[in-house]
Amino acid sequence: MRTWERFTLMERMARFTVYFVVVAAIAASVQSIEVIPEFITDAPEQVMDMLRRMWPIAWGFYPEGVHEALIDSLHIATLGTVLAVLMAVPVAFLAAKNVTRNAALNYVAKLILVSARAVNTLIWALFFVAVFGPGALAGTLAIAFHSIGFTGKLLGEALEEANRGSIEALEASGAPWISIALKGYWPQVRPAFWGIVLFRWDINVRESAVLGLVGAGGIGMALDTALNLFQWERAAMILVAIFAVVLAAEVATTQFRKRIL
Repeated sequence: MRTWERFTLMERMARFTVYFVVVAAIAASVQSIEVIPEFITDAPEQVMDMLRRMWPIAWGFYPEGVHEALIDSLHIATLGTVLAVLMAVPVAFLAAKNVTRNAALNYVAKLILVSARAVNTLIWALFFVAVFGPGALAGTLAIAFHSIGFTGKLLGEALEEANRGSIEALEASGAPWISIALKGYWPQVRPAFWGIVLFRWDINVRESAVLGLVGAGGIGMALDTALNLFQWERAAMILVAIFAVVLAAEVATTQFRKRIL
């Protein structure tokens, strides 16, 4: 008699292989990171001790030590996003196969996008701090160069999904390339473009808060100073300010998406 089985023999072997590799990877990771059980059991007590040190929150520290650094972080995130978009748009057009019908240019553009995404923002920040010195300039460039990969990849995919009907009509009429881009591609990718920009700015606001830990300006530098001097009440004020700004950025981007899209 024939019996029904949910998976074939090959599928069962493939599933077993995947499960085995995952379990083996977890086991190897646990051994390599050398987890110390005493630290884990002691963690709740340490957390409560730190929270006691952070209370009461130094609200009066905001005007003199938090506000300006917080504004710098917002400027870093905003200017970095703008620079990233300016650099990512031409790369996205080169990466889209239906726009640029040249395999070599496609590969070069995709290599640029992958390279930008492969390097973490903090690594970019360390590099630009070494080049330009500590400050907001290094943070802005770190945000910009890392965001090229994210923005360019998503925009390039949106361009590749564009409907060819209106574009072929413009090409048949002899329209120049700039007109094809503005009248053919832009109306179709505009919702995706604004969604990508807003989402990336939202991410950059979060990332700009930690760049100061490596000297790249913003609120992170104030937090690093407070932690190094064991000023826990001031550190709590900075963390509350970061949380408030991230929450406000989330609400703002959500409202912008509703209005624009």
